[in-house]
Amino acid sequence: MVIYMDIINLTHNIFVSGHRVKSFALKLGQTKHIWLVNCYEGCQHDLIKKNIKISQISGIILTDLNADSTAGLLGLLSSLSLVNRKKILHIYGPPNLDQYINLMKKYAKTNFCYSLYLHIFKTRLLLEFDTYQVYVFIKKNKEFVFLNKERNKIFQLSKAKLFRLIEGPLYGKLKQGMVFLLPDGFVVDGTSFVLDRYSGIKISFLGDFYINRQSAEISSLSNIIYSLFY
Repeated sequence: MVIYMDIINLTHNIFVSGHRVKSFALKLGQTKHIWLVNCYEGCQHDLIKKNIKISQISGIILTDLNADSTAGLLGLLSSLSLVNRKKILHIYGPPNLDQYINLMKKYAKTNFCYSLYLHIFKTRLLLEFDTYQVYVFIKKNKEFVFLNKERNKIFQLSKAKLFRLIEGPLYGKLKQGMVFLLPDGFVVDGTSFVLDRYSGIKISFLGDFYINRQSAEISSLSNIIYSLFY
């Protein structure tokens, strides 16, 4: 099984009810985009240790507005201004996220040189990319599901060009796995030019200390299950 998602664990020493709330960075596929889940105090330092540039962060998901999840948020947003960020930053969080951000800016007497788009959690499709979907489920606790979409066979264009095969309808036939006998007796087997079908993966992030019916149903058939708490 090939997993096209890097889950980069970050560490901190803030405890909630005897448990540490997890923070991690998600790198989706082969892109340079990073999604940060929770932003504790000292988060930037740990990002540097993991060789992650803050300019790569496309969005932030805050599982709650407690200090253990947000203590480093103002510092990170300010640092993004210092590096002259221009692209939009998306922040996803629970109700009152907008009030929290506005109060934070007010008391810090600061503004940012880029646009912030704030999104409030509700049970729905949260994010959608070409190859990924992110769902959030809200009941007593928040559960997140990352789906790496199923992909059909991938035609290896570079390999076809290496064998000097002419572009056109032939490529489509080869992708289907068809076999051709050329006039000179050379056999072209389409299966040699395609990568196997990728069935996709499901990664669930559970937001409760204990398994309940909602968690069990949401995480069903998951390839990987993570708890948001230690």
